[in-house]
Amino acid sequence: MDSRCVGGLTVSGVIFLSAGVPDPKRGPEFAKTADTVAINAAVSALLYVTIGRRLLVWGGHPAITPMILVVAEDMGIDYGSWVKLYQSRYFEDDYPEDNLRFQNVIYTPAAKDRRASLRLMRQQMFREQQFDAAVFVGGMRGILDEFNLFRKFQPNAIPLPILSAGGAALLLSNEVESDLRRDLTGNLDYVSLFHQHLNISERETIRSS
Repeated sequence: MDSRCVGGLTVSGVIFLSAGVPDPKRGPEFAKTADTVAINAAVSALLYVTIGRRLLVWGGHPAITPMILVVAEDMGIDYGSWVKLYQSRYFEDDYPEDNLRFQNVIYTPAAKDRRASLRLMRQQMFREQQFDAAVFVGGMRGILDEFNLFRKFQPNAIPLPILSAGGAALLLSNEVESDLRRDLTGNLDYVSLFHQHLNISERETIRSS
């Protein structure tokens, strides 16, 4: 892995997170396969494995952003140095209050509608970093949109759809090799899963700031 400077720190590796809890009203086809407990467990595990070791990047999500804040604070980590949040100004009236507590928020311009604004945000997000891997958990149609765009801009990065948590990420099953697919489907020890497939040693020191 090459190194990058983040908040004055030298950080090896950047990880992208695409996650969400499906809404049964807006996405019943995704909600019916989603395991909310597994989604929360996978996101929490990713945070415990990466924060303090890797830069974590994601597009603002009202269910995920507060979770990241809580876990980072629980770990005693200066999350401003270890996370980067992208947020479209299209959603300015609906920003989670937790946005104000992150020191590293990138606001992208609003476009003519929701879909165009999200695409603009994702394009900027994927152009401004060189990612080592992306983790896809739960979610609805946006997960699939992010996966396709991520693969276009980051063809050398490792995609890890957490199939065991269901949701839209489950539809990405055929996008990974069979051996990895079995692990992503059957391994519910998410901490071990991420240490292994993100190549982050358990012995690697966690830096708090």
